[in-house]
Amino acid sequence: MNEGEAAPAAVAEQGSRNLLMRVAVALVLAPAAIASAYAGGWLWTALVTLAAIGLYVEWLMIVAAAREAKVVASGIVALALSVVCLAAGRIDASLLASALGLGVVTWLSKARRHWNAAGFFYATVAAIASVMVRLDQTCGFVALMLILLVVWVTDIGGYFAGRGIGGPRLWPRVSPKKTWAGAIAGFGSSLIIGAGFAAFGLGRTAPLLALSAALSIASQLGDLFESAVKRRFGVKDSSHLIPGHGGLMDRLDGFVAAVVLAAILGLFRGGVDGVGRGLMVW
Repeated sequence: MNEGEAAPAAVAEQGSRNLLMRVAVALVLAPAAIASAYAGGWLWTALVTLAAIGLYVEWLMIVAAAREAKVVASGIVALALSVVCLAAGRIDASLLASALGLGVVTWLSKARRHWNAAGFFYATVAAIASVMVRLDQTCGFVALMLILLVVWVTDIGGYFAGRGIGGPRLWPRVSPKKTWAGAIAGFGSSLIIGAGFAAFGLGRTAPLLALSAALSIASQLGDLFESAVKRRFGVKDSSHLIPGHGGLMDRLDGFVAAVVLAAILGLFRGGVDGVGRGLMVW
């Protein structure tokens, strides 16, 4: 085998190892996330809090602000307080903690103040939305599973179609590897999830298909948003925390956008205590 033939073979072998690693990690993380979502309560709150703190720290790493100890610590404390207050049913205290945290993070930042504040806002909104969806005791778990499954199949469908079909790039300046084929496949996969929920009597077909489509689009936009932030600062992965996946932001970027959209829709239709019902009952 000459040098020209060896290079593609090495790339293919590395890609296969990376895929196996991604699958192995997913087989561990996905059941853990589902079990926590099913349990709800403080177990889900604890998982969301840890994930939100991780998102915040990784954002600061991306924008080169993770060495500002006061910014890191104040943001973590405010995030934890906000989520705990929300889980305890004190949305007023949760919003107050979030607002104060945003102000303190902005005030303490020595450089890239707006980027640091944006990172705190990103992590806080993701945490609040995740807890609010699950707080609904009647439909919270089902709504959360719809969001998770749509995000997962959008990512999986996009990954395999993008690599298997290829074709024109979706937005090469932001994410060179993403293709239109992957985006369409991910979108189509999300409709299967919506149809499946309807087939099991978990909602009406048309609203579930529309909701799945909207969540899939939001998930892909969230992925592109994170890619744009990383490209702005010349970073490839948000961290190396998760083998084969990069960091928490790399794994949760689509979920963050989807769950925030879901929480907004559910809040408008079902109120603070009925976000899940607002999503699932039409």
